[in-house]
Amino acid sequence: MINIRKLEAELWESADLLRAGSKLTSNQYCMPVLGLIFLRYAYSRFKKVEAEILKDRPSRGGRILPVEASDFSAKSALFLPKEAQYEYLVNLPENIASAGLVNKDGHPMNSLGEVVNNAMQLIEDQSEQLTGVLPKSYTDFSDELLAELLRIFNNSALDDVGGDIIGRIYEYFLNKFAKNIASDDGVFFTPKSLVKMIVNIIEPKQGVLLDCACGSGGMFVQSGDFVNAAGMNANSTMTFYGQEKVEYNAQLCLMNMAVHGLTGVIKSGDEANTFYHDAHNLNGCCDYIMANPPFNVDKVKAESCENAGRLPFGLPSVNKNKEVGNANYLWISYFYSYLNEHGRAGFVMASSATDSQGKDKDIREALIRTGHVDVMISVGNNFFYTKSLPCSLWFFDKAKGEAIRDKVLFIDARNYYTVVDRTLNEWSEWQLKNLNAIVWLYRGETEKYTALLQEYRDYLQSEAEAADNDDLKDAAYQDSFVGVVSALKEKLSALRKAAKAKVDAAGKRDKKSVQQYDDRIAYIENMLTVAKEANCLYEKFGDGVYADILGLCRLATIAEIEEKGWSLTPGAYVGVAPVEDDGVDFAERMAEIHRELLSLQTESNDLMDTISQNMKEMGI
Repeated sequence: MINIRKLEAELWESADLLRAGSKLTSNQYCMPVLGLIFLRYAYSRFKKVEAEILKDRPSRGGRILPVEASDFSAKSALFLPKEAQYEYLVNLPENIASAGLVNKDGHPMNSLGEVVNNAMQLIEDQSEQLTGVLPKSYTDFSDELLAELLRIFNNSALDDVGGDIIGRIYEYFLNKFAKNIASDDGVFFTPKSLVKMIVNIIEPKQGVLLDCACGSGGMFVQSGDFVNAAGMNANSTMTFYGQEKVEYNAQLCLMNMAVHGLTGVIKSGDEANTFYHDAHNLNGCCDYIMANPPFNVDKVKAESCENAGRLPFGLPSVNKNKEVGNANYLWISYFYSYLNEHGRAGFVMASSATDSQGKDKDIREALIRTGHVDVMISVGNNFFYTKSLPCSLWFFDKAKGEAIRDKVLFIDARNYYTVVDRTLNEWSEWQLKNLNAIVWLYRGETEKYTALLQEYRDYLQSEAEAADNDDLKDAAYQDSFVGVVSALKEKLSALRKAAKAKVDAAGKRDKKSVQQYDDRIAYIENMLTVAKEANCLYEKFGDGVYADILGLCRLATIAEIEEKGWSLTPGAYVGVAPVEDDGVDFAERMAEIHRELLSLQTESNDLMDTISQNMKEMGI
């Protein structure tokens, strides 16, 4: 598994070292470097899609027909002319002037900067929405500096990082280049697993999708992937609209969408300040709303908000300066107002908004009484890339079925996640599916739940078959998930013992056989992790009947929510799961820990005495 943080740090360190040796300011350097990241990722995606096209490509006269731009648009990908392909650029000769290169207009090019500018122009010609968006200031760079930057980003690891890589690496670089932009009014990049959770629950299929705080476009990218995975073409069935106040973010959004073959209308600048403008005139017209707005924004002009409309439940609290002191409920009201009569919304919001008082509470009560609040999910700390704060995911559905019209599904997922590293958590693909399964059962979509159980079985069995190991096949083909978990645990335990014995007996030259054990252990550990997720889901919901699970989920009526003072905090409803007895005697274990601490303290004192004596003998 790629350590993305390590990769980002290495890329930054190399790129910044070059900037320090140049005469360029951070602002001059920022967008061109991000443009190179875009070029590299666009090329990676281009090669993958090209391979798919060539797989079934017809031939004439024994020659395979060449790929064309239309082939790529059909696959929702960006076509790259040869002169705009990263491999072409990175392999150019040092002396550009001697290569006899001409640009798209037929003029000779005498520097690498001119060649890269031409590549950007060629790409803009392929995509109307990119016109005027891509950086074309590469002649500010010396050929040596630009060639080294091209080499730095020619990193094969970038091919293996899926999802919104442009947004992810963009934020990292932007944080380094201009912290004041990245930390502007609570703006920060939305982690992929939160975006996927929103998309999975909203289930976009066709119609108008608006993200009125669109950042680098992650919501559009994941929605496009969701629609395409369902066998449809996102550009044919969906219309994407975005608003983004920060110009840098809007440019990255357009670049990000283009590299994924998506088209959309993105507005930026003052006219795209959602507090005061409905830039696309979409109020009441949207099938889907998805967003991660800036949290807890203050000093928003109340009169301007009121004049702009989209406040079906009225203004939040206004201070003596005629300002909204916390804009969270402005965003919540806007998201609701943008929906048409059957629309769905999913968005990220500060945790405090589920229980805030004053006018916020009045708005929340009115919102709940509509019957359109669908699902509320609590998310724990460390999901955000640059912030450690918890948050909530809110979901509205104006077309809820009658059976659940007066109910809200609460999910407390604060203790359900995968640790990436010390400061970052996420939901794995299987954890996303499990959380999604709870929503399916709440909606009565049992067939999706059943399909997921089968997906688990198919995955475990295919992994066992791929390993071509009879022991693993025996484990994966158990009748129940608990049986699979038990069998895999046994295999893992036996393999670890064998590996330890091999390590103890192996000489220095026998590292290869030890590595084989490590690889097999990792393989089984992965299977076991998936099996545990399957078993966790099946133990709670069996063959597909929704049930309230203490500490995880609860279906509450509007009357019950009223009793709780109109709170939408999941923890207030789901309760706390009982802690399983691990069979350890607390008093006995504490005594053991105390003895261990005393022993360690004695060792520490002895060590300090030895160090002190050695220093005296050296005359220090």
